[in-house]
Amino acid sequence: MDVTRRDFIKLIAIAASGLVAGSREALAAALAPERLLEFQALGNVTLLHMTDSHATLPPVYYREPDTLIGIGPEVGNPPYLTGEAFLRYYGIEPGTAEAYAFTHLGFTELAARYGRMGGYAHIATLVKQVRAERPGKTLLLDGGDTLQGSATSLWTGGEDMVRVMNQLGVEVFTAHWEFMYGIDRVKELLGDKDKGGIFKGEFVAQNPRDISWGPPGERVFKPYTVREVGGVKIGIIGQAFPYTPISHPLRFVPSISFGIRDEAMQELIDKLRVQDKVDVTVLLSHNGLATDLKLATRVHGLDIILGGHTHDGQPRPIQVGDTLVINSGAHGKFLSRLDLDVRAGKVQGYRYKLIPVLANFVDEDAEMAALIKQIRAPYESKLAEQLAVSESLLYRRGNFNGTFDEIILDAMLKHHDAQIGFSPGFRWGITIVPGQPITLEDVYTHTGLTYPQSWTRQMTGAEIKDIMEDVADNLFNPDAYYRQGGDMVRMGGLTYTIAPSKTMGQRISNLRVGSKPLDPAKKYKACGWASVREVDGPPVFDVVANYLRSNNRVKLDPRPRVTVV
Repeated sequence: MDVTRRDFIKLIAIAASGLVAGSREALAAALAPERLLEFQALGNVTLLHMTDSHATLPPVYYREPDTLIGIGPEVGNPPYLTGEAFLRYYGIEPGTAEAYAFTHLGFTELAARYGRMGGYAHIATLVKQVRAERPGKTLLLDGGDTLQGSATSLWTGGEDMVRVMNQLGVEVFTAHWEFMYGIDRVKELLGDKDKGGIFKGEFVAQNPRDISWGPPGERVFKPYTVREVGGVKIGIIGQAFPYTPISHPLRFVPSISFGIRDEAMQELIDKLRVQDKVDVTVLLSHNGLATDLKLATRVHGLDIILGGHTHDGQPRPIQVGDTLVINSGAHGKFLSRLDLDVRAGKVQGYRYKLIPVLANFVDEDAEMAALIKQIRAPYESKLAEQLAVSESLLYRRGNFNGTFDEIILDAMLKHHDAQIGFSPGFRWGITIVPGQPITLEDVYTHTGLTYPQSWTRQMTGAEIKDIMEDVADNLFNPDAYYRQGGDMVRMGGLTYTIAPSKTMGQRISNLRVGSKPLDPAKKYKACGWASVREVDGPPVFDVVANYLRSNNRVKLDPRPRVTVV
């Protein structure tokens, strides 16, 4: 992106307060975001990739995790790096726009300096710029978790985001949370193997199979597509989230099995290479990064994996054999650009950048801004309702309880008069900076799903520990193929110790309710939400909104809830 005179003057103004004090560093810091948008084109193909936007149409704050624990050989390697270790590994200076985009360090101060990130009107500007620079050579792909995570997406059944994707010109798409609208709605929005939907691009997913009549049968959707870009034939295989019927209510996909199906994927790769004679093979994946890294060792002939699900923003691709594995972060914070030099039916070279979408430094696209305004207009007053003001930094992302998780748990424990609270380890959910009003829209960005009902029941201490052990194994199993999504379940009303490297049933210890040890035989009143079973308690977004209305201001003291050994 070229720096216009207007942009330069704007950046000088931002730095002016520092220059009054004679600080050249202030000017360098102000110009840093602009430099992040620079890119030297390469070759004859450009792949643009985004994923896990979770329906966040406007720019948002989104704090990256402070804790990501790897197991065995994962320790000390991407994506299991946070904070200072992340900065050292990638050679990023603290306090810069890159440090703000990629880590949690100094988040409140850097958020004040660099502002919100993402926003589809700003993403659209970048996409249009690349397309203008590389006419006929650009392909835009979206890895899913796009139609869920906001109030407007929930209230329109995902249609708001399909309209936005059409306006953006997304050409190939795969899915995960999209299935939570039910399979009939998915087909209406995205199409199936026989016909298209409202979405103007192509929806591909090789792993969902119809099991209406027993063993896995026909594919439900198109497994792949072949696109010609810059005179190069590109085969793109879709991979929906493999554990959809396990991680979510089965009623949404009652006659469909998913799974990884790497053998079937190998057959498709071979077909693309031999029959379709493609030059480049791409997997558009929603497996999660750890699963993609293992998958890359089990199939042959994949050039690129464009992955999602785990929300990992990786500044550089991870190379596994001949396969480049890329993840593009979440909530619209980043746009991946991968330029390929393809000659003689082979990728000869590449250049990559994970571009931080700093909304203060990228102009809005007028057409996309108008569409977003139209979509939000019927709901604007409801979305803008101010519930409370936060005096604390509120966030979710990380292996264990985030501060917004604590708000949800406090609200449920009070509403249900319960002793123990469970809240899912979802990765989606935007950040609230100190002094920022918490609106009803903000609550929905943490709770907006199609099975929001809360529940209460009596549970023994042994049952509570068993659930925690099961979730811990899902998160920390040494085999990535057994990790079925999400972070550790968030717990309210108790503290505990966890040893991630131990085996199933041995990770959780020292559970305490207040000052007393959790009694395996005693029954406790427990509450939670987002159950895979049908329950009839009040929706969690109503519970949390009412709790915030009654408090006006939110301030959380430090809560050392989890000890990691």
